[in-house]
Amino acid sequence: MTEDPSGCGPSCACGAPPREKLFTLAAPTRPVQVPAAAAAGRHVIPQVRVPAGSFTMGDSSGDRNRADGEVPLHEVSLDGFSMDESSVTNAAFARFVDDTGYRTEAETFGYSAVFHLAVAAPDADVMGPAAGTPWWFGVRGADWRHPGGALSSIEGLADHPAVHVSWNDAVAYCGWAGRRLPTEAEWEYAARGGIPSAKYPWGDAEVDADGWRANIWQGTFPTENTLDDGWLTTAPVHSFAPNGYGLWQMVGNVWEWCSDWFSPRFYAQSPIHDPRGPDRGGSRVLRGGSYLCHISYCNRYRNSARSQNTPDSSMGNAGFRTVAL
Repeated sequence: MTEDPSGCGPSCACGAPPREKLFTLAAPTRPVQVPAAAAAGRHVIPQVRVPAGSFTMGDSSGDRNRADGEVPLHEVSLDGFSMDESSVTNAAFARFVDDTGYRTEAETFGYSAVFHLAVAAPDADVMGPAAGTPWWFGVRGADWRHPGGALSSIEGLADHPAVHVSWNDAVAYCGWAGRRLPTEAEWEYAARGGIPSAKYPWGDAEVDADGWRANIWQGTFPTENTLDDGWLTTAPVHSFAPNGYGLWQMVGNVWEWCSDWFSPRFYAQSPIHDPRGPDRGGSRVLRGGSYLCHISYCNRYRNSARSQNTPDSSMGNAGFRTVAL
């Protein structure tokens, strides 16, 4: 199981409970099939170059969530790499599925986690609220094509991030595209956009200064979203402005999977050059926050903020982006 001294972890506010805690159902009838890398070269998200450099990784603002392990601050150096300019979109994920016939874990399990205001499903498909996080519902038939359940679709959402994609699903996509998931260190360095100590990708100004800068929650969570930024759930990936490296929506919109296993204690022993996380664990790192984050309860839409979930978990506010091999 994950190391989470507070017992909060991915169940806190904008992070969905892990699949094993959402509801107890039978395991998939077959293992998830990862397509071979023979289909490499079909990646459809443009990439930008992130230059080599060094930075201080971790929270320097005092806004951290104690259980997340954003400290101690530590120096990291990285080689240059190329990263998707945005989260992987529904259009890109559809191309992967069309080419391979891949079935996501949400489809194989038959259900996924949906925020209660986003549920669009027959009553019989709604499995009820998750214990401890009643704003998350298990919904049969919720998957990347049906983000709210069977009565929803991705029609008109081709340029929105693909969601209900587990870490395992993201790795499968990478195998097809000839890419990989970013390390947590690569992700944070890229999010900073060349501003080493900034709280957010755009600097230190708050998210609502001079107009909204990211897709997060406005209003009283979890009952009222005033939609000041224009979106209840996902926004198109090129909404708002890119950071200094040309990367769009590194915070807000959807959480993004990283390659690393999660540990709140890893920073104390992290190597300086190109850290890749612990050798083992129970959950994988998620970065960037989502459309459900708000400063009053889940301020994880910061460059240094961390979360985690099990590799087979899927939810309506998590996606991914890739980096070149």
